[in-house]
Amino acid sequence: MKILLTLSILALLLTSCSTAYYAAMDKLGYEKRHILVDRVKNAKESQIDAKEQFASALDEFIAVTNYQGGELEKVYRRIDSSYKKSVDRANDVKGRNDAVERTGKALFKEWNREIKQFTDPELAAASRQQYVAAEERYEELLVAMRSAEAKLDPVLKTFNDQTLFLKHNLNAKAINALESQVTQVKIDVNRLIRDMERSIAEADRFISQMR
Repeated sequence: MKILLTLSILALLLTSCSTAYYAAMDKLGYEKRHILVDRVKNAKESQIDAKEQFASALDEFIAVTNYQGGELEKVYRRIDSSYKKSVDRANDVKGRNDAVERTGKALFKEWNREIKQFTDPELAAASRQQYVAAEERYEELLVAMRSAEAKLDPVLKTFNDQTLFLKHNLNAKAINALESQVTQVKIDVNRLIRDMERSIAEADRFISQMR
């Protein structure tokens, strides 16, 4: 019961903060439409960064499996650093996507409410038509963003497994064991990158259509 009450209070506080934020931005001349476009731009940039980082992490993993001798501790530290950077990039993507979704919900809720305030039926119909088209573009964007996001954790889990295995077995046998996973890791990362690129393209399309 206490947990439910705490969650309810947190939800209320977040809603209040968002409401205050939108109100303050509106006074400065920034409507929810402008905020949404800005947040989509930010989400796009975070996806570009994540795409580059995951590609880099894949290169590091492949380099490890091509190990030709040297200090394995240094190899492990390099892999561990790359994994942690990937986690940071993934979390940034998730946070940016959440911000886009929150603002999108607020925008379309407000838009739908304001349509009902029209007294001229023709203007109301025109606004409704624009609303439907914009919401459709937004939903396509959100699906692309969340689809790419869903592939982040499985790849991160694989990277984490490899990092831990190397940490626990700093020897040539560990390298040999990781070699068998190279093909699947490449497939998973390349699939993630393709989805990221698709989401980035959707973001560009949404931004251009919302201007």
